[in-house]
Amino acid sequence: MRALARRAGRLLTGLAILALSPIAGLAALAGMATIGAPPDVFAITGLAVFASVFFLGLLLCVPRPRPIWGRWLRALAILSVEAAVVWQVTAATLHAPPDASAPPPAVAGQREWRLATGSELAYVRLTPKRATRPDPVVFLHDGPGTADLAGDSAFLAGLSTDGYTVYAYDQLGAGRSARLTDPRGYGLTRDVADLEAIRQEIGARRLILIGHDYGARLAAAYLAEHPDQVAKAVLTSPAPLDGQEAASPLPLNPPETASPLASKAASLLGLNRPPSPRLLAVYTLLRADPQAAHAFAGDREVETAYGSGYAGLAQRAAPDGLRRGLAASTVPALIVKGVHDRRTWSAAADYRATLPRAELAYVATGSYRGKPYLNVLRAFLAGRPVRTYDGAGPPPGYLGPR
Repeated sequence: MRALARRAGRLLTGLAILALSPIAGLAALAGMATIGAPPDVFAITGLAVFASVFFLGLLLCVPRPRPIWGRWLRALAILSVEAAVVWQVTAATLHAPPDASAPPPAVAGQREWRLATGSELAYVRLTPKRATRPDPVVFLHDGPGTADLAGDSAFLAGLSTDGYTVYAYDQLGAGRSARLTDPRGYGLTRDVADLEAIRQEIGARRLILIGHDYGARLAAAYLAEHPDQVAKAVLTSPAPLDGQEAASPLPLNPPETASPLASKAASLLGLNRPPSPRLLAVYTLLRADPQAAHAFAGDREVETAYGSGYAGLAQRAAPDGLRRGLAASTVPALIVKGVHDRRTWSAAADYRATLPRAELAYVATGSYRGKPYLNVLRAFLAGRPVRTYDGAGPPPGYLGPR
C-alpha cells in the first residue's frame, strides 16, 4: 500500500512539474529580457529552462523498473517524448511565421498628419458642399489598435451632407497610421494628446466628438482634460471608464484540432486563434519589457496573430482625475446603445451617472453604421429632440451583456 501511495505521489508531482514547465520557461525568458539580454539569448534560455523542467517531470511520471532492459526502455521513451516536445516548442517559438499580409491600400482622400506629439496619423477629411456648421466632427474608432478608415469615412459621409466638416483618422498604432518601436508609448494619455494636437492642427476652437467603444472612452478622457474644446460628445457603446472590463470575447477561429484548453487560453488572451508558444512569449515579454517583445516579434507578425497588434495589447490606465473632470462637465453628451452591443449595459449607465448633461438613446434595430443610428446622430448634433431611454436596466429585447 505504501509503495502504491509513493508511486501515486510521484506521478502527481511529475504531472504538476510538467504543467509548470511552460511557466518556468516563460519566467526565465522574461527574466533574461529584463536584464537586457538580446532576443536570441532570452529565447534560448527560456527554452532550456522549459526543457529541463519538462524532463524532470517526465522522470517522475514514468516509474523506474527493476530489470535493466526496462530501464533502457524507460530512458528511450522519456528521451523520445522529450525530444519530440522540445523540438516542436522550439520550432514554434523561434520560427517567425512568413509575413503574407500586405499594408492596407490608401483609401480615397487619405492624407497624413505629422503632429507635434510625434505621431504620424492617416486621416480622411470629408468636406461638405457648403460648410454651415462651425464645429468640425472628429470620429474616434474602436479598438484600441483596430481601425477601418474606409468604412468609417463612407458612413460619416452622411454627416458631411448636413454641413459638417468631418474627420476620421486611424489612431496611433492602428490601420494606416505609424507604429512605435517602443510599445510603452501607446496609451490613453498619448491618444488624448494626439487628439488635442489634431484640434490645433485643423485650427478648430471646439470639436464635436463621436467615439465608438474605446473611442468613446478616449472622447471622455479628452472631455475631462479639455472641457472647453468640446462642443458635443456622442459616446457609442462606450468601453468602461476605468478600463477594467474587457469586451465580450471576439469570435474565435481555432483549428478543428485545437484542444479545449488551447481554445480557452485563446479566449482569455483575446486572441483570434489558440496561442502558439511564440505568441505566449510575446505576451509574457510585454509584461516584463515591451521593447524586448517588439525586438522579438515585429508589428506585422503580432497584428496578424492578435488583430490589434501592440497598440491593442498596451496597458491603458485611466488618467488621474478622469471622473472628477467629467462630473464638472457642462458639455451635452449622448450615450448610444444598440440591441447587439458587445459592451455591458452597466458601463453605459456609469457614463450616464458620471456626466451631468448626458442622456442615453437606445437603437433597437440595425448596426452602428445603419440608418437608425445615423438618424440619432443627426438629430442630436442638430439640436433636435432625441428619443431617450431612462430605465436603470436594459430595455426588453436587448441582447448584449448586462
